[in-house]
Amino acid sequence: MDNDQFIFCLEAVPDVETHAITEVVKNLERLAFEQGIASIYKTCDTIEGLEDSLNALLYDDHNFKDYEIIYLVMPGKKNNICLNNYYYSLEEIAELFEGKMKGKILHFSNAKILDLSEEEAQYFLDITGARAISGYGLEKSTLSSNSIDKAFFSLCQEYDDLIEIVEELHQKHYALCKMLDFRLYY
Repeated sequence: MDNDQFIFCLEAVPDVETHAITEVVKNLERLAFEQGIASIYKTCDTIEGLEDSLNALLYDDHNFKDYEIIYLVMPGKKNNICLNNYYYSLEEIAELFEGKMKGKILHFSNAKILDLSEEEAQYFLDITGARAISGYGLEKSTLSSNSIDKAFFSLCQEYDDLIEIVEELHQKHYALCKMLDFRLYY
């Protein structure tokens, strides 16, 4: 990879002690093989596991600055994630990530709906320091976002400008963007 930027993926699973190759892992492997985009993959089953994984990345991984995208594959309801049958609002997640996501893009798969008001999005970005938050208005029950996630990650490697990334994504994958209701808040 020319710019050596990576993806950190955190997937919610029922039990971290049970090791299984998920569709997300297969997708990340294809992304690395086909496009040369490296990633770190972790699982979590509790909010503490989510926080521990993030803290390990922040404080133990000396390459953290190279992780442009934090990819969260977590079920939930609109603007909430679900871990171990407990729901956490994006406001709670923002406070958990407070000041820790400077310059990062937090991208949610369509395992949950992301539908933020302008105020909610600005709050999340201000608290976390994130560059952007993205996701989908259509939940996975009908169609997985895996293929468009890969396209989005690839475009994030090619372009720095968020508007250019979104325009290219819509130009190249218009039908999927509309069908899944791709959203990016910055």
